[in-house]
Amino acid sequence: MADISFTHPEPPPASSRVWPVFLPFAGCPYRCLFCAQDKQTGQGTAELASIFRDLELDLEQARVAGRGPYELAFYGGTFTALPVPWPERFLGLAVRFREQGLVTRVRCSTRPDCVDAALLSRLKAQGLDMVELGVQSFDDAILRASGRGYDGVTARRGCMAVQESGMGLGIQLLPGLPGDRPGVFQEDARLAAALKPEVARLYPCLVIRGTPLAAMWEQGDYAPWTLDRTREELALGLLSLWDTGVRVIRLGLPPEGTLAEHILAGPWHPALGQSVRGLALLEIVRTQVENAGFTPTAMDVPRRYQGELFGHANELAEKYAALGLGAGAVRYVDSTVFTVR
Repeated sequence: MADISFTHPEPPPASSRVWPVFLPFAGCPYRCLFCAQDKQTGQGTAELASIFRDLELDLEQARVAGRGPYELAFYGGTFTALPVPWPERFLGLAVRFREQGLVTRVRCSTRPDCVDAALLSRLKAQGLDMVELGVQSFDDAILRASGRGYDGVTARRGCMAVQESGMGLGIQLLPGLPGDRPGVFQEDARLAAALKPEVARLYPCLVIRGTPLAAMWEQGDYAPWTLDRTREELALGLLSLWDTGVRVIRLGLPPEGTLAEHILAGPWHPALGQSVRGLALLEIVRTQVENAGFTPTAMDVPRRYQGELFGHANELAEKYAALGLGAGAVRYVDSTVFTVR
């Protein structure tokens, strides 16, 4: 019986530090059923002049203090649909601090129906390096039921337009939206993986106070995913994305601003990311063991994965024990390789 050795399929993390700049609702052509950027960020509708002044001051203070460098990221609105001249002004500010060594890269978030070749070429020339698209789903029925205002073809075209521009692509998916059906999210994850974006974010849909989705939920017209289903679906989605080298940089909404106190229903958990990553790792180990065809008695685990092997609060311990890998059979090592024997 030979040992099994394998590595984790997750791509290595980026080394850059991100400086987020939130532009709640700025440039957004629609107010989507699920959207609650004001609750998530703790900010109301963006006042762009004020955000610009504050950002300029904060960047200058960081430069003088010798902090950085940073990747500047414009989130929360539809950056490519901001009124003129705001995209140019924000990018001009980023370029100024890039020339001084504080900013190394600039990214933004936007909608797939708010990008085209000419616009992307112009923004790239002005200093934009990466575009994250809030695709949410590639499924026509889900997009229609959620009031997104575009279809799956438009979503795919937007992704390809970003790639053809030479900029980095990010894809954001929002599983569990109205119109969801079994299998749709896994197909969305496969489609996203096939596009090979640089990064992806997976935000399971939550019911947040004050949104149109909250009214649907209160009337019994919408049921969010359970936490168990969310964990299982996201874990499988992770494996699809990792398999094509996509870094998944967010699992679930971060508990920023006043978000937590406004969640009415849905699969929110403070340790969702750890739980999902642990479940994905369990599937990797289980597949390796099944392919090997023997019952293992010990496993060496890279120390980096010590915090997620058994999941949140040891929730996966019994599943590993069923494989023959109880806590006493696991040794954490300074290596990048898993070894099962």
